[in-house]
Amino acid sequence: MEFPAVDIFVTTADPVLEPPIITVNTVLSLMALDYPANKLGCYISDDGCSALTLFALNEALKFAKIWIPFCKRYDVQVRAPFMYFSTPPHLHSSTQFLNDWETLKVEYEKLEGKIKEAEENRNGWNEEIGIDLAAFSNINTKHHPTIIKTLWENKEVSDELPHLIYISREKSLKHHHHYKAGAMNVLTRVSGVLTNAPYILNVDCDMFVNNPQVVLHAMCVFLNSKYDLEDIGYVQTPQCFYDGLKDDPFGNQLVVVFEYFGRGIMGLQGPFYGGTGCFHRRKVLYAQFPHHTAYFLNGKASEQELIKTFGYSKTFTKSATYAFKDDQNTSGYPPKGLFNTNNLDAANHVAGCGYEISTTWGSKIGWIYGSTSEDVLTGLVIQTRGWRSIFLALNPPAFLGCAPSQLVASLNQQKRWATGFLQVLFNKHCPIFGTLFGKLQWRQCAAYLWMLTWGLRSIPELSYALLPAYCLITNSSFFPTVSTIHITTFF
Repeated sequence: MEFPAVDIFVTTADPVLEPPIITVNTVLSLMALDYPANKLGCYISDDGCSALTLFALNEALKFAKIWIPFCKRYDVQVRAPFMYFSTPPHLHSSTQFLNDWETLKVEYEKLEGKIKEAEENRNGWNEEIGIDLAAFSNINTKHHPTIIKTLWENKEVSDELPHLIYISREKSLKHHHHYKAGAMNVLTRVSGVLTNAPYILNVDCDMFVNNPQVVLHAMCVFLNSKYDLEDIGYVQTPQCFYDGLKDDPFGNQLVVVFEYFGRGIMGLQGPFYGGTGCFHRRKVLYAQFPHHTAYFLNGKASEQELIKTFGYSKTFTKSATYAFKDDQNTSGYPPKGLFNTNNLDAANHVAGCGYEISTTWGSKIGWIYGSTSEDVLTGLVIQTRGWRSIFLALNPPAFLGCAPSQLVASLNQQKRWATGFLQVLFNKHCPIFGTLFGKLQWRQCAAYLWMLTWGLRSIPELSYALLPAYCLITNSSFFPTVSTIHITTFF
C-alpha cells in the first residue's frame, strides 16, 4: 500500500515569547518522522514576520541533512536535538555510534550558537546564508506583504528531507487577521495549491515529536475500514509536557481534560479538538459531511458558488474540489502530493489578507472564527456535522511541549481559554443548537457544556471548596442532620 501524503502545519507568532531555537527543535523532530519524506510537507507560519525565525530555519535545514540520517540509522526515539543531547549516549554503544553522537552534538551546539548570536547582534546575516532577507528590511510586523520562502523541495525521493516552506501571511491594518485561526486557514490554502495532501497535522511550535511513528499510528486509524472508521474527522493526541513543576500546582498537565475526560467521551463522538497534535482530513475542513458525496463533484455548483465558498483563486478551487474525491488517499493535486513550484504565485494570492472577503472561510470552512479558543470551536463545528474523533494515546506520548512555569503565565493562559469557551457558548455554534439543528449527540452536547462553562463554574466551585474550611472555623456543618425540618419533610 502506498502511504498517503500529510501536510504539517507549525505556527509561531512571536520570536521573543517563542524563541526560534524552540521552533527549530520542533521542526527538526517533524522532519525526522518515521514516514516517507516525499509524502511530508512541513509548513511554518510565522505571524511575527521575523527574519530571525527564517534565519534559524535555514540554519536548521543544514543541520537536518546530517541529523535525520543519524536518527534513522540508529533508530533514535527522541528526535528533538535539545532533548536528545540533554542525556548521555546509550551505554554499551558501538564506537561508530559514539563518534557520530559526538559529531552531531558539536554541530548542534554550533547551530545553537549561531541562532543565539543572531538574536543578540544579528551577526552573520549576509549573502552567504543562502536566503534573501531583503523582504524583512524596515518591515512593519502588523502591516506587510506575503512572504513565502521554499527552503527545501523534495524531488520525490523517500529518503530525502520533506518539503520545508516558510510562510508569513500578508497583514494589513485594515483587515482583521483572526489570530491563530486566520494563520491556520492561510496554511490550509497555501498547502492546498502546493502539495494538497489529504491529511493535515497541526503542531504548536513548542510541541516536539516524542514518538516518531505517530503519523503511522494516525494513518492506521484513518485507513482502517475493518472497524468502520470512515466517519473519523480528526485524530487528537493528548497534550503532555516535559517541564512540568512537581505535583503540577497550576494544573498545566490537563490530566483531567485529556486522560480522563478525553477517554471518557470516546464512546460518544470523541474528544474535543485540542489545537495541537491533531490530524485532520482536509475534506472535513472544507465542510464535507460524513458518508456524503461532495456537492462540488456533482457538477451542480456554479463558478460563482465555488468563488463564494473558496475564493477567487481557480488554482485553489481546483485543488479543493479534488480533495473531496474518495480515491485521493494516496495522491493529491498536484498528483501524488508533488510540490508544484508553478503555483507559488497562486500561493501568494491565497495568503493575502483580503482573500477571504465575501467567502465562507472562517464561518463554514477551515478554522472557525469568533473565539480565542478556535480549536474547540472548530472541533465543535466538525462534530456538529456528524463526524467523530479518536483519542490517540501512545506510549511514549506522541508529542511533548513546555508548560507555563509561573503562576501569572498560567493564569493568563487559562483566562484566555475560559474567555474563548464563553465566546463559543454564547454564539451561533453553541452545542445546544448543534444538538437541536445538527448531528451533535445530546451526551456530547453535555460534555461540551461542561467544558464551555469552565469559567462560570469557577465561582460556585471555589465557594464549595471553601465550605469545609468555613465549617471548621465556625464549628458548624453544611450537611443536614436527621432532626432538621428538611429531612423530616422528605420522609
